[in-house]
Parts: sequence; structure tokens; C-alpha cells
Amino acid sequence: MAVTKEKIITEVFEKTELSRKDSRVAVEKMMEILKKTLADEKDVLISGFGKFVVKRKKARRGRNPQTKESLELRARRVVVFKNSGILRKKINGEAVDENTSDGF
Repeated sequence: MAVTKEKIITEVFEKTELSRKDSRVAVEKMMEILKKTLADEKDVLISGFGKFVVKRKKARRGRNPQTKESLELRARRVVVFKNSGILRKKINGEAVDENTSDGF
């Protein structure tokens, strides 16, 4: 099951001395900053976690898999996440030394 924004707010509330209302405001503001930064096509780097990168995709030919109909996919921007070495090691259950730099 995915972690929701509401669960993050609850975690912040439980692990800090912030009130529930202040926890909500802090998480909402952080999300606004992330969205605005990415909308401005700037990367977001969170040390020990990873980097959100905005990539441009060119227009290309595609195909509807159900009807096999050919169509033109428009040019667009997408957000790609590149995890840090620390996060990758944690995900894979490896020992992590969080004091070392991993390029992020």
C-alpha cells in the first residue's frame, strides 16, 4: 500500500513537536515548493534520498495497443527520479554509512 500525504503528515506530527495543523502546513508547503521548482524545469536534489529531474520528450509516433491504430504522441515534459546510493542500499538491505557522499 502506498504512503499517502495524510500518512506523511501524521508521521511528521508524531515524530516532531509540531502540532497536527503545523505538520500539515509544513508538508503542504514542501509539496508546493517541489511542484513549483519542477514546473520551472529545475531539478530537486534531496541528499541521501535522490534527485527529481525534469526531462523533455520529443513528439513521436505511437500505437494504440488495443486498436493497433497509429497516432502522434505530443512533445512533453516528464519527471524522472534518480535514487541516491544511500537509498538504493537501504532498499536492498545493504549496510549504509550515511556520512559518506554518493554523488547526490
